[in-house]
Amino acid sequence: MTEQTAEYFMYQAILEGRKALPHCHPNPPVGCIIVKDGKIIARGHTNEPGSDHAEAMALKQVPSHLADLELFVTLEPCSFYGRTPSCAKSIAKRQVKSVYVGMIDPHPKNRGAGIQILEAKDIKVIVGVLKAEVSADLSPYLTVD
Repeated sequence: MTEQTAEYFMYQAILEGRKALPHCHPNPPVGCIIVKDGKIIARGHTNEPGSDHAEAMALKQVPSHLADLELFVTLEPCSFYGRTPSCAKSIAKRQVKSVYVGMIDPHPKNRGAGIQILEAKDIKVIVGVLKAEVSADLSPYLTVD
């Protein structure tokens, strides 16, 4: 995938994430899309607290393994089980081909742990696609300490 194509799909994930506001608060408005053969086949965004995260919403739209699919998400998938299961573990279980991440989650329980879960399952992870744009959208909503 070219850098320009990756940026296009990440921008689509950014737009999807904006749909989460204001109902996702206090969670960040994360967006996720799943791509097959250059076409978006699923979309997701953060829902109300205790409901699906962006990745879970998108994954529910694709019933099979994701070995030939690419996932674009604005924020690193969560590595821990809070009110909802770990998105990183759910993605890893579904055997996705590659994950493009806008930015690392600065939350103390994450900070790269979601990326490590994916890479441990031999999933290709590309971090930093449209990082400045993603950061501008998400920074006001992120936990950093």
